[in-house]
Amino acid sequence: MSLGLRKYLQAFFGITFIGIGVAFNYTANLGLGPWGVFHDGISKTIGITYGQAGILTSLLTLFLWIPLKQKPGIATIFDAFWIGLTADFVINLMSFSEQIFIQYLSLFTGITLIGLGTAIYVGGDLGAGPRDGVMVGLEQKGLKIGTARTIIEAVAFTCGFLLGGKIGIASLIIVFSVGRVVQYFIPYFDLRNKK
Repeated sequence: MSLGLRKYLQAFFGITFIGIGVAFNYTANLGLGPWGVFHDGISKTIGITYGQAGILTSLLTLFLWIPLKQKPGIATIFDAFWIGLTADFVINLMSFSEQIFIQYLSLFTGITLIGLGTAIYVGGDLGAGPRDGVMVGLEQKGLKIGTARTIIEAVAFTCGFLLGGKIGIASLIIVFSVGRVVQYFIPYFDLRNKK
């Protein structure tokens, strides 16, 4: 398989895995993820919909790319719409469970898929989504990619909480776990230094 084809496949499958992971976390019904808390807080604070808050956040986050010297790629655009479309599609196929074991199984499946998907598509080197571009920029400044992701998740969660976003046990678990999953998987998929 050519390197170019592998990069495109990694972008497609990685971003798809993230969308499926978001659906699993959503149907676990144990609280929103950090960015979900942030979007919920913004929507309540300035009177826009949850989806509009997500779009606004994506656009504003791109400004953080400037000091971090990040450049968009095809995966940046793909990330912007495919995660949400995939998540909506999978959510419609799933149901909310009231059994705590199934809820936590869904949560940890979602975390694993989000972390794995992030490692796959970021490693594919076709650009990062708005939030992951900040993570990659911080990595290039010397932070481990898992630490960078944890910092970003914690900031989003804290801001969302202060704005009145909906939180739950899943919110905190995701803050401290997704970055570790990305850190674990990225060496297996990292094509960023290959030509």
